[in-house]
This record gives sequence, structure tokens and C-alpha cells, in this order.
Amino acid sequence: MQSCLLVLSDLTSWPALIAGVTNQYEQLYLFKEISAIGLQIDNSLFPALKQLPGVLAVIPDRLHKVQTTRSWEFLRLESGGEPKKEWKYDAKFGEGVVIGNVDTGVSPTSQSFRDDGFGAPSGWRGKCDSGEDSTFHCNKKLIGARFFNAGIQVPNFLDQPVEGKQLNQTDLNSPRDYDGHGSHTLSTAGGGFVQGASAFGRGKGTAKGGSPRARVASYKACYTAGCSSLDILAAILAAVEDGVHVLSLSVGAPAADYVADLMAIGTLYAVHKGVAVVASAGNSGPQPGSVSNLAPWILTVGASTMDRDFAADVVFGNSTIKGRSLSASTLPVGQPYPMISGQNACAADQSIDNSTLCFPGSLDPAKVRGKIVVCTRGVNGRVEKGLVVKQAGGIGMVLCNDAGGVDIIADPHLLPAVHCSYSQCWDLFKHLQSTQFPVGYITAKDELGVKPAPVMADFSSRGPNTITPQILKPDVTAPGVDVIAAYSEEAPATDLPFEDRRVPYNMVSGTSMSCPHVAGVAGLIKAKHPDWSPAMIKSAIMTTAFTEANDEGQIRDETGAAATPFSYGSGHVNPVQALDPGLVYDTTPYDYANFLCSVRPTQTQNLIPLSIPLLLPLFVGANANPFQCSLGAYRPENLNYPSISAACLPGSGTTTVKRRVRNVGAGPWLQYNVTVVQPAAGVRITVQPGTLSFGKINEEKEFTVKLDVYDTAMAGHVFGSIEWSDGKHRVRSPVVATTKCG
Repeated sequence: MQSCLLVLSDLTSWPALIAGVTNQYEQLYLFKEISAIGLQIDNSLFPALKQLPGVLAVIPDRLHKVQTTRSWEFLRLESGGEPKKEWKYDAKFGEGVVIGNVDTGVSPTSQSFRDDGFGAPSGWRGKCDSGEDSTFHCNKKLIGARFFNAGIQVPNFLDQPVEGKQLNQTDLNSPRDYDGHGSHTLSTAGGGFVQGASAFGRGKGTAKGGSPRARVASYKACYTAGCSSLDILAAILAAVEDGVHVLSLSVGAPAADYVADLMAIGTLYAVHKGVAVVASAGNSGPQPGSVSNLAPWILTVGASTMDRDFAADVVFGNSTIKGRSLSASTLPVGQPYPMISGQNACAADQSIDNSTLCFPGSLDPAKVRGKIVVCTRGVNGRVEKGLVVKQAGGIGMVLCNDAGGVDIIADPHLLPAVHCSYSQCWDLFKHLQSTQFPVGYITAKDELGVKPAPVMADFSSRGPNTITPQILKPDVTAPGVDVIAAYSEEAPATDLPFEDRRVPYNMVSGTSMSCPHVAGVAGLIKAKHPDWSPAMIKSAIMTTAFTEANDEGQIRDETGAAATPFSYGSGHVNPVQALDPGLVYDTTPYDYANFLCSVRPTQTQNLIPLSIPLLLPLFVGANANPFQCSLGAYRPENLNYPSISAACLPGSGTTTVKRRVRNVGAGPWLQYNVTVVQPAAGVRITVQPGTLSFGKINEEKEFTVKLDVYDTAMAGHVFGSIEWSDGKHRVRSPVVATTKCG
């Protein structure tokens, strides 16, 4: 139930009007002045109310309060700050599920991993390996912590430090997080409820993970110098043995053939053992073909925005310009302070070019003290410029992009500051030049309901899949921009060399952040459907994803243009719908074996290569003989995958792709009808049969998707979709087709 305002053209007969939809409602207010009623009613009836004659608007109620981890409200698991029944009761907040995380370790003292209200775990086979860290302890929430460091210590890695970072023995020999990344990702997936959390005082509210009542386990395989794939593989296998149900991997490397990718091998083993695997798509976007973690048994996640922004305004004269910041307002709020440009604050022995950029040592303290300084972006770091202003005695900074600069970033500045685009700063520059004693102030504010959202992050890696173009990657997108979650106070708050701040919660962006969001959702599905296979969980998440933004348009990319499945895969994750998908595409070990046969030429005696012993158990039958590939009998696009991608289509003729779906709905005797959204040009999609009828739960039905090329001049890729529906569930699969090869 949710409260709303029902606006009517005539209040006379409103009870009878609503009775046509439901009698389960409560009148909260009668607003005769505006011809409206305040109602408490099932929010699923909002669309029906909107269709009633005389109804002018249905406006959902909103709770106004300070808050954080906006993700879960944006993902529709909360409404007005309260958990929906699907999250709290159907999935029980992930209770009974264990989520494992392969990352930089965990901070055991974080409030997100308190074990209040948890009993002893049952069936857990893992351990808490504190190594040489005698102060590290697990509990009934954080039930396991291990570290794997053999691979990273080989001379090849020791001689190649990443960005000057050397391996630290304390870090190497403890499961504790000395980076912050692992605590952030694990708490996003399965952290408990923590009130009053914030990042530098912004976004204050209750932090929580997607499965807040799940237990969690940390598998440290990443260090300051990076992650060895051997260590990652060891961590994955240990997690499987320990008994995790969901595995989150916010790690990646350039795409490689599956049989040469240890992470792909390890995760195939995990999936075969019933562990759902979620991984990040990579941060190499928007370059086409940059997506990583391409194996079809992995659920690969891109990153996009949510409807929250860390906004900040600069107020001067009669003008206000808008920007972004993670710092606070100038205090007292609204009190004007003198303003000066970096150019006019130049120290005697410095060039104006340097002072314009607020370069270290370039500002004259006598000119800057007690003022807000306007600096230009470039050369030195954004936050470093604020440090320069602060060291010179300034009380605030406005950071302006140089000519043409558009992107603005919410940084955790060391003093009140705001980053503005060049076009926004233009009025400020004119004001500084035309006013003898310019004054102004900075106001920071958290904005919710920002539109459009989601928008694809520019850094989120894009398809197509460069290893197997017949498998669409990424699979879905999820919140990965400005995500607030737990952090390790053993790590500095930022990577800046002068950073000395320590924070329990921090804001970070990346596909590393979107990945654990989906892992948390996978935990919810596992809690509600404990007997579902990893492929069924993956299918539920993919086929219920949405492609619309909150402004009723399509999801956009960083340029403002409509994004494509190469950015978001099947769409944006939709947790409530994923808990009840109706139909799922299940994929068996036999399916994966045939898939591998189809993408790699068969070797000695037509057997899966013996050089991959970890894969052999998946393909050994009851007679103990290795699985045999059948030459030419299987095509990679026929893997029973929830999305459809057909590459290298012939210039004319028909290509047929096979699929099968399983009924997991609430009851038998269901009929699903298909709807096809045709590509804009070049290819026509036909589905046979157009109706699927199910007589029992878990019954499977097969269908074919025919792709007819009618325009041989079709260039690049075209996109369509098919959607099965029984009137309640929508089971959607994107379709990608191209006549290009390679």
C-alpha cells in the first residue's frame, strides 16, 4: 500500500469511481480546494486509476528526509524510505544466503558487518583466517575471511608495481582491507542496516546492502599492486568449497579466450557447483568492444547513474550557477564572502598562468585569505587546487572548466568547493571582471528525483563481445556512479598523495560498484528460490530488466543519445520483478559444454582439451567418459541464453536461433504470447510459435527466432527485442543482429 494524491475534475462521485477498480483503500484527506483526495491504496493500481474518466493525475506521496545508499530506493525495493514487501517478506532481506566477495579484503570493524540479531550459521564450511593480524575477528554476520597472495608475490609482479604502488607485507598477510574497495563492494552486496551513514557529511541516511540479512564472506586476492589471476582462481574455488551461494567479483582484465582465462575457468566451476557469479563489465568505456568478463556463465554488469545528485550552487550578485561537489556549504549558510579569481590572486614570483590554475605556490596569501577563489581546471588535480587555496588562507573554491569543458565531478574537497562547467562559469567570470568588490557563497545540497536516470556512465565498458559476439555483453546495468557504502579506515579517503582523512563510509564510482548491487539482488532471489540454478537466477535478472529512464524516454548514454544493448545489455536491473520472473532460461552444464565445443575447434580425439583439468568434472558423464564434441552440430548463438545475438549473418536468407524457457510462475495452465520489436532496418524477426502454453510448474517449452536479412546494405548492428507475457509477467530478451564478421 502507498499513499497518493488523486486529482479529479469532479469530486461528486469519486467513491463510486474508485469502486470500479478496488474497494481496498483508505481515504486520508479530502482537498476540496484543489479537487483532490489523499488515498492509501495499492500502488500497483496507479495505472488503472490514471485510466478512469475524470482523473487528472495520480501523484505518489514522497517522504522528505535526509538519506544514503539511494540505490535501493532507485531500484524500487524501497518506497518512501520503507522496504517493499517483496524485499522484506518474500526475499527476507536475503536471510539464509551467503555472499562471497573476491576483492581487497574487508574491514571487520565496519558497522555494516555487525552481527546484531544473527544466530550461528548452519552448513558453513569456511573459516576466518586472520593470518598475522591478531586483531582481526569474524562474527555471525561476517562469517568468513581468507586471503590469497601466492600469485601476486612472484617476481614478475613484484618487479612491476602499479602506479608506483609497492606490495606491503602487512597488507599481504592479513584479510583486512587496506584499500577500501573490498569493504565498499561487500557492504553494497550484503551490508546490514546502518543509520546515520554519510560520505563527508553528504547523502546522510541509512546504509544497507541489497541482501542486508545475508551473511558475508571475504576472499582477499587483490592488493595495492593488483590481482593475480591465480590468486583470484584460488579465492573462487575456496569460496565454492566454503559454501557461498553468490559470488561477487569486481575485478577484471582485458578479454581473453575462455580456456586462457583463469577467472572464466574458476567461475564455470562455481556455476557448476550451484554458485551464482556476478562480475563487473570494466571501466574502459565508452570504447566499443571494451567489455570484459565475457563468459556466458558470468552475469556481467555495466554501470549507470541513479536519480541522486550531489549538487552545489554558487550565489553571487543577482545570479546563481550550478555545479557539483561532495564538500559542505560555506558557513554560516548564505553569508557572502569576498571572491577573487586565481588570475588576480597571483603571487609576486609566479606566472598568471599558474595562479589561474591554482598551481601549488602560485597564490598570494595576502590576496586570498578569507576569500572564495575561482580556479580553472587543468594540469594539477581538482582536489589539489582546493588544497592550494586552503593553504593560502582561502575559505572556498569555485572550480571552472576550461573552454568547452562540460563534465563536472562531485569531489570530496578539503574546503567548501563547487565544480562548474565552462558555460555556467561564464557569468561568474564577467561578474568578477565588472565588480569592484565581488562577494558570494557556496550552498551544497543533495538532490533526489534527478532526471533523466539512469544514464550510462561514460567509463562503463561497452560491447560487442570480442571473444564470442554471439553472446551479448554486458548482461545488465546497475547503479555504479556516486555510490555510498562502507569503507576501510585503514585506507585514506582518496588516492591523493596528500590525503590524511579516514572515513567509515565513502562515495566511489565504477562497474566495481554496480556489480555488487546485482550480487545483492541475486542473493534475494536465492533466498526466495533456494533451489534455482545460477542460470535461472541470471535469467530472472536479465529478462525483467527495463530500458526506460524516469523521464519516460529511453536509457541514454553519456552523450545524451539513446543507449543500446551494447551499453546496458538487457537493461537496468529491476529487483522486485526479478523475484517473480514468470519464465526463465535455464542453462545446463551440457549446454555450456556444447557451447565451448562450438567456439573452440575440437582437439585430440574430439575431446574437451585435457589442458583444462578444472573443467573436466563438468563434462564427465555417468560412464566416467569425457564429454565428446559433435562436429558442426552446435552453434554458439544457440546457447540457451536470456539475450539473443546473431553475428556474421549472411547477406540474404534466414538464420534461426533456438531457445527454451521454463515456467516458474505461480500456477499451471499459463499461456504466454510473444511481442516482437523489429530492428529499425535490415533484419526482420519472426518467433515460432507465437504462443507458449504451460500445464505445470517447471515445464519447458522450445521456440525459434528467425532472423531474415532483407537489406544487404545494412551497416553495423541493429537492435530489436522479443517479449513473452501472460498479462502479469514480462519476459524480455534483446536481439542484436549484424551482417558484419569479426
